This record gives sequence, C-alpha cells and structure tokens, in this order.
Amino acid sequence: MKQALRLARKGLGRTSPNPAVGAVIERSGKIIASGFHKKAGGHHAEIEALLQLGGRAEEGDVLYITLEPCNHQGRTPPCTEAILRSGIRKVVVGMKDPNRHVAGGGCELLAGKGIEVITGTLEEECRRLNEAFVKFVTTGRPFVAAKTAMTLDGWTATSSGDSQWVTNEKSREYVHHLRDEVDAVMVGIGTISSDDPLLTTRLKNPKGRDPLRIILDTNLRIPKHAKVLHQASPAATMIAVADDVPQERLEAIIGEGVSVLPCPRKEGKLDLTWLMERLATLSVTSILVEGGATLMGALFRERLIDKFYVFKALRILGGSDGIPMALGPGRKRMDEALSLRDTKVKRFGDDLLVIGYPDYGAPLGC
Repeated sequence: MKQALRLARKGLGRTSPNPAVGAVIERSGKIIASGFHKKAGGHHAEIEALLQLGGRAEEGDVLYITLEPCNHQGRTPPCTEAILRSGIRKVVVGMKDPNRHVAGGGCELLAGKGIEVITGTLEEECRRLNEAFVKFVTTGRPFVAAKTAMTLDGWTATSSGDSQWVTNEKSREYVHHLRDEVDAVMVGIGTISSDDPLLTTRLKNPKGRDPLRIILDTNLRIPKHAKVLHQASPAATMIAVADDVPQERLEAIIGEGVSVLPCPRKEGKLDLTWLMERLATLSVTSILVEGGATLMGALFRERLIDKFYVFKALRILGGSDGIPMALGPGRKRMDEALSLRDTKVKRFGDDLLVIGYPDYGAPLGC
C-alpha cells in the first residue's frame, strides 16, 4: 500500500476533480504490476496496473489500491468489471470512496462476487493524500490551504510593503511544488499591486504545471499591466469582483486567458463563502492561498482555511510597524486562540515550516 501511495502522489494536481489513486499487483511477495490515475478521463489506477498483465491475473495475485474501485459508469467504465474479468480473488483497499453516492458500492459488489476484500489499510495516509477530494465531495467546497512566510518576530513584510524575500530559495521552491499540486492559487489585489507576481509554477525537473490564478479584486482595481494578465501560460487568470462593477469595466479587462467572476458583496467585501461554493461548481477542488494579510484575515474569520503552511525565517525586522500574517480583528483572549492539530515541522536551510490543520472543533474534510 505504501508503494501504491507513492504512485498516487504523482497524480496530484492532474486528476481533478477526480482523486489521485495508485495501485499495485502483488504475486508471491513481489510487485509485478503497478499504475496510477494520470489525468481525469484517463485509465484509473487499477486498470493501468491490469493492462501491464494483459488484463489477466494469476491465482494468488493480490490487488492493492489506495481508494475503493469505482462501480459506476463515468468517463470510464466501472473498474469493478475489469477486476472481476481479471481473475483476481483478493483486493486490499486503503479507504472507501467518501462520495456518499458511491461509498461502499465497489467493495460490496466485489465481496458479493466472492472476492476477498480488505479495507482500511493505511487509511489515514490515504485520506491525507486525497484531503482535497474528501473535502470537495463531502462539503461542496474546495480544500483551502493557506501559505504565509514571516520573520521570526512575526512580520510578512516591512512597513513599506517589501516582502521579497522573507524566506530562502529552498523554501520558495517548495511553494512551487505546492502550486504544482493544486487546482488554483489565490491572492488579493493588494498582493498584485505590491508584488506583481507571476503566480506560475517554476520547477526544473520535472517541469511543473501552472494552476488557475484567482485574484480577489472587489472593485476591479487591477493594473492593466499586471503580469497575471499577460501570461504565456496554459492556465487561466480569473478575477473575482463585486457583482455591481459596471459591465463596461469588466469587458475592458476580459481577454485571452482572463475572465471575471462577479460575486455578491458581504459587508462591502466579496462574499467568500459564496465564492468558494461557486468555485466548486467550476470543479476547483483545491486552492493555495498565498496572501495577502487582508485576504488571510478574512478567510481566517470565516473559518474557510483547512490547512496552514507557515514559514518562519530566522530574520528579525525589530519594529512594530511591519505587516502581520492577517489583518482585521483577531481573538480577544489567548485561550481563544486557534490551535493547530496534526502538525509537523520541516526545515529548509535556516527556514522552518510548520504544517497543520486548524482545530475549529469538528474536522473539516478529513
């Protein structure tokens, strides 16, 4: 199952809105075939593995798969049919499908046909791998991961707005790996105005893929020369604006690879909950939020963040006038502060990265 998980990771960012799935076939203690779901509409992982055996297995072969085999007709035929035709008599499943319209169907059908089915093997690891898919199919919203980088004394930028660069090159490369695995990257108009970022994925080997770029710009203030509007990229740029912005201003900004998404206002700003639900209808299952402080604060207060990536650079600005991680009213008491659960720490040279999930009470997504 560990090998199936390693294979499944190769599909992250490429299978949406489907999950990333890996499969291996074992014979007499050795892996003889393997595969993973490479892209939506393509062969599922178990089919990729079975094709390496010509679709036929031998007695005693065991199929390990990170997610319950599908038992419905989608863009591809049911995988349960291929498993039954192959002659495999034992299937080990990491996790059942979280989609309530599908859950259990594949395992139940196989078991009903006399196949030995074992479920729950490395289940937690399998759920973490597909945490975005789990959130998407169970709540109808994308999985939102927030990335921030700050100095040791807690500032994401100087008082003048200078933030390039808080962290080192190794940390920034890791962020490009994160971009490679999500459907979209999101920033506020303040980040565009101060940093004019590309918001592309720049990896050397293997070459990364660019996510959809989502800019939150309530009153459509984005400069016409902003780099995100002039990208030689297969990914598009979407600008979320208030639904009362005049049509002529919208038409002036729309162009090749650039679209606008009108949103209702909430207390003068964009209604972020409505936006997340609308993005889900566009098959956006995962979002990496990269700033800035106004957007981060708003998402925090709306409890829309599912995961944090907090970089700490061993640098000190030494003042009280920098820009914090989040702007706006925060918790009034220390015992009301939000805690992170299931945390882990990585190190990139002198930089530290804390990864964790906000403990809002009941877990969201997984």
